[in-house]
Amino acid sequence: MGNRKLSKRQQERIQSIQNRRREKAESKKILDEKALESLDGLGPETSGTVVTNYGSQVDIEGGSAPFIGQIVRCFVRANIPSLVTGDKIVWRPAEPQGVVVALEPRESELIRPDNYGKLRPVAANIDRIGVVFAVQPAPQSNLLDRYLVAAEAQGIEPFLVLNKTDLLDQQVDSTVDSIVQIYTSIGYEVICVSAENNDGTDDLKAYLNKRSCIFVGQSGVGKSSIINQLVPDNNSAVGPLSDATNEGTHTTTASKLIHLDNGGVIIDSPGIREFSLTHLNQEAIINGFKDFRPFLGYCKFRDCKHESDEGCALVAAVAAGKLQQQRLDNYRQIIRSLDN
Repeated sequence: MGNRKLSKRQQERIQSIQNRRREKAESKKILDEKALESLDGLGPETSGTVVTNYGSQVDIEGGSAPFIGQIVRCFVRANIPSLVTGDKIVWRPAEPQGVVVALEPRESELIRPDNYGKLRPVAANIDRIGVVFAVQPAPQSNLLDRYLVAAEAQGIEPFLVLNKTDLLDQQVDSTVDSIVQIYTSIGYEVICVSAENNDGTDDLKAYLNKRSCIFVGQSGVGKSSIINQLVPDNNSAVGPLSDATNEGTHTTTASKLIHLDNGGVIIDSPGIREFSLTHLNQEAIINGFKDFRPFLGYCKFRDCKHESDEGCALVAAVAAGKLQQQRLDNYRQIIRSLDN
């Protein structure tokens, strides 16, 4: 998934659209600041966590008395950086809405490029990324590797969740089994579940005990359905696969922080069919393939492209059965996509 070359006219049009959006955002900030001035009796500063972000307003969960566990809609001061679900903040209560006045330092953040190539945070203060794939839509190992590389590059430990195991049959069994075996052999945790009949969700819940996690994966793999099984009163919207494409339709429109009863936290995020790695250089990408790391630096030539280069350590490792050919093919495809 490379950078598409745009004509001068297309670039000017995109810039014009961005300028209009920026002007609209600035005018909204002015309106919101006027709204802040009309609030009654700002209370003392207190702690909280962003549960859902609506742009200039957020829902926060109170973190200290007397607001512990309460969900409060808050304005966001114009000088506050963009907030994401999971952010720890300082806010002040008021009527009818509170005000976020400061952003606490993030322990971690998941970022991805937007449609214009600018890096945007997706979630904050998470220690696990659950990469969800399913029997349907058909799993794509290249897409899984993109998620895994992104997680590895940002220092957040990933694991995989295979959903819809109730749909397994002889026709697709070998494909799914192969993917599970590859990632298990690399050392990734792979948890198999069926959100339809609640199989395996207890194992997933136990893994998430006292951890903060975001689920990512293409639309239709059942992220929200899994969360509804883990938290029965959550009721996240779910939708069927498209008859035309056999892909998912977007049902989650805004990220949302959800508590498990064992102390775990899940961030339910909108489905992402593709996960761009354009913000990473080749070194970061190849290091994101953690099974490659023991062989890096041992190629005959320092500028080895890991294609048909003489003395390539990765090619030799595949031939010796120490690396999976599919993983090397996926790496090559990712690098080529960045050059296009």
